[in-house]
Amino acid sequence: MDEAIIGALGLVVLAVLTLSGLELGFAMVMTGFLGFAYLRSFGASLDLLGSEFYDVFASYTFTVLPLFLLMGQVTFNAGIADQLYKSARRFVGHIPGGLAVATVVGAALFKAMCGSAIATSATFASVAVPEMDKRGYGRKLSTGVAASVGALGNLLPPAAVLIILGVLTQQSIGKLFIAGIMPGLLIALFFIFVILGWCKLNPELGPAAPRCGWRERISGLPEIVWPVVIFVVAVGGLMFGLFTPTEAGSAGTAAVIVVVFLKGKLNFGGLWRSVRESLGAACMVLVLIAGSLILGRFVAVAKIPMLLSEWTTTLPLPPEAIMCVIISIYLLGGSVLDDVAFMVLATPIFYPSVVKLGFDPIWFCIILAVTLGIGVLVPPVAVAVFVVKGITKESMGLVYKGAAPFLLSLVACLVLLFLFPGIATYLPGVLMK
Repeated sequence: MDEAIIGALGLVVLAVLTLSGLELGFAMVMTGFLGFAYLRSFGASLDLLGSEFYDVFASYTFTVLPLFLLMGQVTFNAGIADQLYKSARRFVGHIPGGLAVATVVGAALFKAMCGSAIATSATFASVAVPEMDKRGYGRKLSTGVAASVGALGNLLPPAAVLIILGVLTQQSIGKLFIAGIMPGLLIALFFIFVILGWCKLNPELGPAAPRCGWRERISGLPEIVWPVVIFVVAVGGLMFGLFTPTEAGSAGTAAVIVVVFLKGKLNFGGLWRSVRESLGAACMVLVLIAGSLILGRFVAVAKIPMLLSEWTTTLPLPPEAIMCVIISIYLLGGSVLDDVAFMVLATPIFYPSVVKLGFDPIWFCIILAVTLGIGVLVPPVAVAVFVVKGITKESMGLVYKGAAPFLLSLVACLVLLFLFPGIATYLPGVLMK
């Protein structure tokens, strides 16, 4: 039987296994192992299984992932977001929609220490929504902004998604961190414009809170300084070549732990919980990566990437249109599977085609990060919406309606990245030559 047909049948088997409820990582391992054994030999497939798992879990390169995840979990469990939100609220809470604006600002600052999109949404659903409830904000606005700020977690460093993409595409994690800054800040700015415009049209959604005096505002500035210092230590050290990505993760994690212990925000029980949670998340991602590598070896032997690359590059369409098709596939796949899991599955397959079409790999990774931000807000598998719904006990429909205007901001950023790729590539080109 033709190798390409075997590869196509293997992908069908993968889909069946995944839809049956088997975890995607294990489904990829099974499909890749059996397919490689059929096309090569059982012994070669056993060697592949052992070598890929060992290489992933013993790789120094991959230690960057659990370190930055630990940094984020310590920040999350220490309740740092509450202080950041209060500090931002003192400056902008007095304007219509100001508490929602403070949520965006607080989330952007929180992102300097936490790389998880879901943790960002969960944290601000717990911190900001009750405060907005007290001030009479409409639940559509408060839950919508809490769900949407998670998208910043895919772009502003140290974003876990960018670390995974760096591993999958063999691109510099430092360059990806720098590349995510301008799009992330652009999306945050769009979110603020959406809030101000929405509250201008419907003032009852976001009534102004009492104005805080300058003494009270200045007293909250130290809470904002800490994330900036930690960002400079971790990302700045990486950017200027002082650290490798793993060393940056170590330095950032150490800085966060010192800060939260000095401030009395975390005890040893909380630290142990953070270690357990970050290790669990890291192992899950590493199994996904190992599974994608095993599956990738199978589909490579079956010549699927080569055929797909030839097919996409010969389509009578401009490269930008082909890229739109690829993005649509990511969105459709993310509507069936978890968005990050589908990204791990699909990226090794589509990445060669993207490079052959002449797109910048760094730009492509940022495009995927924005696409994943869209994916966590669109049904049916809108993870950020589910998280906010679970915390606020609000209806799914209302959270979806609240997130819809912010979703348009993400789409607008995606369009701008197509029109002006320098939004993603300029800073890495200047700062990390």
